[in-house]
Amino acid sequence: MENKNTETAIFAGGCFWCTEAFFTDVKGVEKVVSGYIGGKTENPTYKEVCGGYTGHAEAIKITFNPDEVAYEDLLEIFFATHDPTTLNRQGADVGTQYRSEVFYTTEAQKTAAEKFIKELGEQNIFDKKIVTKVTAATKFYPAEDYHQDYYAQNPNQPYCQAVISPKLDKLKKHYKSKLKNQ
Repeated sequence: MENKNTETAIFAGGCFWCTEAFFTDVKGVEKVVSGYIGGKTENPTYKEVCGGYTGHAEAIKITFNPDEVAYEDLLEIFFATHDPTTLNRQGADVGTQYRSEVFYTTEAQKTAAEKFIKELGEQNIFDKKIVTKVTAATKFYPAEDYHQDYYAQNPNQPYCQAVISPKLDKLKKHYKSKLKNQ
């Protein structure tokens, strides 16, 4: 039976293979779907989005139980696992599809995200200004099946080994109490 007390969070923080892997094991997260949001093309494909012409960001849609994990905890993990100070870029991935953006689904999420970004700035957590946008969620398009659970299905793929695995190790070290089966 599906839990009726769920909310949706949508984050774009570069490659969705990475961001999906970070949230899959968080307590209270029931589902993570990779996809596209924030563009003008209906039903975009990976190839179209990677071309940079649709306006979409690679993003993840998280279904979570707010009684088990607070939205603010998800924000904390999101900002700790990507660089929110680079415009339209994450590492070697360059283009608007790799932008840092929080797509809020409620006014409470908008307020929380704006507050969180302001606090990060005031605490000088990053050496540069945070460029993450906070935008009302538009239609979310799930990515093709082969993108779903990508890291879990391809842990030995070179990109996964070089980019995702080290970040997951950091996540497990710093957020152990927030993870399932830890």
